[in-house]
Amino acid sequence: MIPETILFIGHLWPEPASSAAGYRTLALINAIVNDKTEQGDNYWQLHFACAADKTRFCADLNESAIISHQITLNDSSFDDFIKDLKPDFVFYDRFISEEQFAPRVHEHCPDAVNILDTQDLHFLRRARQKALTGKQAIDLYSDDTIREIAAILRCDLSLIISNYELLLLIEQFKISPDILHYCPFMLNTEPQRTSKSYEARKHFVMIGNFLHPPNWDAVLWCYRSLWPEIRQQLPDAQIHIYGAYPSAKVYQLHQPEKGFYIKGRAQDAIDTLGHYRVNMAALRFGAGIKG
Repeated sequence: MIPETILFIGHLWPEPASSAAGYRTLALINAIVNDKTEQGDNYWQLHFACAADKTRFCADLNESAIISHQITLNDSSFDDFIKDLKPDFVFYDRFISEEQFAPRVHEHCPDAVNILDTQDLHFLRRARQKALTGKQAIDLYSDDTIREIAAILRCDLSLIISNYELLLLIEQFKISPDILHYCPFMLNTEPQRTSKSYEARKHFVMIGNFLHPPNWDAVLWCYRSLWPEIRQQLPDAQIHIYGAYPSAKVYQLHQPEKGFYIKGRAQDAIDTLGHYRVNMAALRFGAGIKG
């Protein structure tokens, strides 16, 4: 059999150890790669294309026999690329990627099936953030909403990570369920490593990419409001904050005398969390599922 061609267009190269979005993208890719016939033949030939620069934290896609392509925004070179590749399916890893590249895909590959992985509903997250900072009711009707729902309607199928978002799109925005598919995080079904006993664990932990606004807000809120009250009750308690891409302003919160520690990137999130008793996810806004 001749494998069909799938093209993933990513806003960023996947960094599974840096963010939940990177983990999700790689999980989707691996699910496709591991989908084989009974004889072990591939159903699909998978390509991943991205206009962003790679970092040293990017997943090695070559290990999974995925063909990588560096592409350019708003450039005719993408027209040549897509015409030569002729993909049968095109995935976009958020609505911004669909906006940037789908018009050229539709023009040159009109028969391709277009699939949007929303990752989370960006308009919902931004509406919740605006409501929090402006101390007002959540208003879901915005330019962000129009753009994201337009991308959903242009695609043949959209992957929705949370049941709440699925129902929101169906019930409030009247999107046909025929073009929506509930697809939460894909979990490894292999037995997990044995965690430390409760007695062997100690302290509090938070984890999340510092570039993600809900995560940074959670750290600030914890530092300013939650942690002082916890320390009043537990004077010897510590909280260790992990996350990719900590900046200088993040490290200004590293204050051991207050039991507040900025640890930076966690090399293995599951192993790291296994050392603590309490996992705090002090999110005041966001969307999707906490990764």
